[in-house]
Parts: sequence; structure tokens; C-alpha cells
Amino acid sequence: MMKLSVKDLNLKDKRVLMRVDFNVSLDEAGRITDDTRIVSAVPTIKYILDQGASLILMSHLDRPKGKVVESLRMDPVAHRLAELLGKKVLKLSDCVGPEVKDAVSKLKPGVIILLENTRFHPEETKNDPHFAKKLADLADVFVNDAFGTAHRAHASTVGVTQFLPAAAGFLMAKELEVLAEILSRPETPFVAVLGGAKVSDKIGVLRSLVGKCQDILIGGGMAYTFLKAKGIEVGRSLVDLEKVKDADLIMREASRKGTHLLLPLDHRVAREAKEDVEVSIVPQDKIPPDYLALDIGPETIRLFEKSIRKAKTVFWNGPMGRFEIEDFAEGTRAIATISAESGAKVVVGGGDSIAALQKMGLKDKMSYVSTGGGASLEFLEGKELPGVTSLSDKK
Repeated sequence: MMKLSVKDLNLKDKRVLMRVDFNVSLDEAGRITDDTRIVSAVPTIKYILDQGASLILMSHLDRPKGKVVESLRMDPVAHRLAELLGKKVLKLSDCVGPEVKDAVSKLKPGVIILLENTRFHPEETKNDPHFAKKLADLADVFVNDAFGTAHRAHASTVGVTQFLPAAAGFLMAKELEVLAEILSRPETPFVAVLGGAKVSDKIGVLRSLVGKCQDILIGGGMAYTFLKAKGIEVGRSLVDLEKVKDADLIMREASRKGTHLLLPLDHRVAREAKEDVEVSIVPQDKIPPDYLALDIGPETIRLFEKSIRKAKTVFWNGPMGRFEIEDFAEGTRAIATISAESGAKVVVGGGDSIAALQKMGLKDKMSYVSTGGGASLEFLEGKELPGVTSLSDKK
């Protein structure tokens, strides 16, 4: 069953409640360091306003855990959105309550309100129906354009759909289209590049991609759980001991299904993960006992490059090392550059990967950069996303 799209709605003179993913990174001074998610929501916002509707935007920011945290207010987001749209954005100090009701009652077509951080209320993450009803009562229809939160069943993503017609925005629809194509009909050879720290986040997607991909390249902190599963000593490198058995099973499954699972052949190592330390390059099985592996080495880059150069489709999620520290950024930079130059369709799955690409000036060189890290992984695992399944079906 197809889901309702924002284009299926008659929006003239309607009040539209729209869930966006404005969960952006802020520096210590409260300035936005990456506005990708705000920019990505602009096409749907402009479309809704052009249809003669008024707009009430809501989002969470970070994890305030149900309490008001002054540094996590949405004011910097409202300011940046106003700059991008070239028009005023009225930012409220809460997302429910008398002030919000009053502001909404005066709404005229073309006006935008941004509600305060939804996670200032504990009821948000509990998907509390009373809280969801208060949000839904602000509007005539609901549009969800927050793909990055589609894997969470919260009041502002799922709860409100019980009370309002609910449609997908343009970003949500595009994300689903791109990822569905990778899952069901990728142009081959299809190569996945998976990194980052946590193996636990990637076990499900690895199982899903084994048999679909010709090659799976594993870097980042998660590689050391796989090397441990092969009986290779990894010094003080990051290892998830609870997932060593899973890693072993995935390697066996890959071998059985004809997927080449490639692990680092060498590493950049140091005694500590910080700037200006002494860095060495060592072979796969020669990490000293008191050292940490913090990036892939040059031999691994060459191995991964061969695989990426022959690919027609590449899915990449997670950096190859501690890219925030310049001494350990080379692996991520090299893989990003090789992917950008490969001529393949390169889809990047959110999170730290976007931060790395942004830092290296390579984000615009990729075919598609997903705004949802966890959501894109769960979709590729084949899981249902509550934020999608709860949308209204097309009649």
C-alpha cells in the first residue's frame, strides 16, 4: 500500500504540523556546525507555504532527557532556517501549552512557527497519547519529513498520526526511494563500506547485506571485533567482546554466500587517541599490546580502493578511524575521495559519515547523503520504520 504524500493533500488555508529532523550539531558557543538537515527540509517547507498553508514545525535536539536544557533550545535553528528561507520564523518557548495555542490561533497563510525542543517533555519519547493529542490539536494535517527519526516511535513522529491525516514530505519520500533501490535493485558490483565504533549498530545491516554485496569493506573501531574473532591480537583497540561470536558467524555466512568480507591489512596505531602522539603503521597482526589501532593503514586503503573502483553502487556508513584527530583522518579521507572519484552511485548513510565528509569538503561529491544514520541502517536491515508505517495509506 502506497503512503500519502504531501502532494496528495489540499493545503490551502490549512494549518500544517510538520515533523522535521533539526537535530543538528552545535559547537560550545551554541553555533550550528552542520546545517545539512535544515537545508534538506527546505523544499517541503517551501512547497507547503506555496500552497497557501501556514506551518508549525517541530523537532527534537540532542537528548535533554525530558528536562528543559537551555543550551538545547531551538533558537539557533530558527535563526538559520529564517536565513535559508529569507523570511521570519517565529520560535516559541514550548511545544504545547497556552502560549502555543494562542500563537497558532492567530496563524495566517505563509507564516511559520517553530516549536521548542519536543524532548523537553518526557512524554515525547514515551509516545504518550495525551501529549501527541496536544500536538495534533494545533493543526489540520500532519507531514513527516524527518527520516532521521523514522525508526523511533515517538509522540511527534507516530503518536500524532492517530489524530490527523499523515503524509510523507519530499525528503522522507526521497530517502525511502534511494534506499529501497539499494536494497532491491542495486547496479552491480555492489560494495558496502562499513566503519564507526559500534559493531552492535551494524550487525543487522551486515546480515542483510551479506549475499547482496559482492564486497563488504570493514574499517573503523568495529573492524577489531572481527579481527579478534579471527584470533588476531589487537592490543588495546576497541573490541565488543559480546559481539565476537556474531562477527565470526557473519564471516562464515559471507564465505558461504560468496560475499568478500575485507578487513584491515594494516593499521595506524598509537598509545593514546589524541593530537600530537607518536603514530606507527603496523601489519594486521602486529599491534603492540599497549597500543590502540585508530585508523586503517596505506595497504588497507589500496585494498579497499581496488574494490570501490570496480563498483557500480557503493553504500558507505561510518568512518575508517578517529577522523576528528588529524593523525587518524587519512583512512576516512582516502575512502571518501576514492568513492567520490569512482564513478559509482555512492550513497552515504548519515551520522558521523556526514560530519567527516563535511569536514573534508567532499559531501557534495557523493550521489546521495542520507540524513538518517540509524534509520537508514534499520531500513537496510529490512526492519519496518514506525515513522513510515504510521503514515496514512493512499486510498
